[in-house]
Amino acid sequence: MTLAAEILNVARAKGLRIATAESCTGGMVSAALTDVAGSSAVFERGFVTYTNDAKEQMLGVRRATLDAHGAVSEQVAQEMAEGALTHSDADIAVAITGIAGPGGSEFKPEGRVCFGLAIKNRPTHTETVEFGAIGRGNVRAASVEKALNLLKMAADT
Repeated sequence: MTLAAEILNVARAKGLRIATAESCTGGMVSAALTDVAGSSAVFERGFVTYTNDAKEQMLGVRRATLDAHGAVSEQVAQEMAEGALTHSDADIAVAITGIAGPGGSEFKPEGRVCFGLAIKNRPTHTETVEFGAIGRGNVRAASVEKALNLLKMAADT
């Protein structure tokens, strides 16, 4: 059984709905979940917010947060995850924002990805993973796996 199928089974058994808010993965987490037959019982919706304007318009990320911390930050990941809950009927939301590459900077290197996990009526969890300059496809794939693991952790609690 795939990790996505495990998440969906646990969430279905608990009556939980899931939303995603994705930037650098461009909907890959949503795709992993919806690849599983019957996912519509659990997967509520996905937001692909690649630009800062999309993050603001679709998820309610504040311009002040983007200006102060940049799109690739735990602060933005938190607001993305919380915005996904606010703008959906989901109980759990995972958010991803990062620099898949190529490129990056001294302060925000290639392979840095920030995650947010929001669960209704609980504090939002955020974390940053430094995947390194392992190539765009590999950063995106590793980010999807990390996001799915965060969803599994949330569904299991």
